[in-house]
Amino acid sequence: MEPFITITGVAAPLLRADINTDAIIPMRWLVTATRDGLGKGLFSEWRYRPDGSEDPEFVLNQPLYRAAGILIAGANFGCGSSREHAPWALLDFGIRCIIAPGFASIFYENCLKNGILPVVLPLIDVENLASRQRGALTVDLVTQSISDADGRIAAFELEPSRRAALLEGRDEIDDTLSHAEAIAVFQARDREQRPWVWGGNNRKNEFR
Repeated sequence: MEPFITITGVAAPLLRADINTDAIIPMRWLVTATRDGLGKGLFSEWRYRPDGSEDPEFVLNQPLYRAAGILIAGANFGCGSSREHAPWALLDFGIRCIIAPGFASIFYENCLKNGILPVVLPLIDVENLASRQRGALTVDLVTQSISDADGRIAAFELEPSRRAALLEGRDEIDDTLSHAEAIAVFQARDREQRPWVWGGNNRKNEFR
């Protein structure tokens, strides 16, 4: 997982409440177990017209926001099904941070596991950011702050262990592998004590 330390760029405002994962990545795109190319399907029902052409009114099709790395969203973002393809699609598009008044819990966890920073701010702060957002924002996970060219705008909180994992680019597999030595010691001891579990043929140790 790529570490998240800081990101600077324009933030695309999409202040709709209750945007669900089927809107983020419609079901017809869920035909792959890989992450590559899912950015094309991000918000595809809103980004494209029935003939496949882009809808110029949708925020991510507007010139200012085509390369947005930050999304400002409404309340309960990511509700609906638990599909992990939703953060995959956001990440493949280039979005590394989402600022919202709140997130669906499973989507929130999936973001953290995939290197996306979900920032929770009060609704009034989110609306203020969206209303005056034409230039670049800087989201800094080290200082846990959001700032623009004029200085600091808002501070946010993230649980310390999750913050550390994002800063270091660690996912759950990395956390498990960090205990490799202790796991090996346990396995060696368990192999001696319960050889039948490991395919051993010492019958005197078999369970009776």
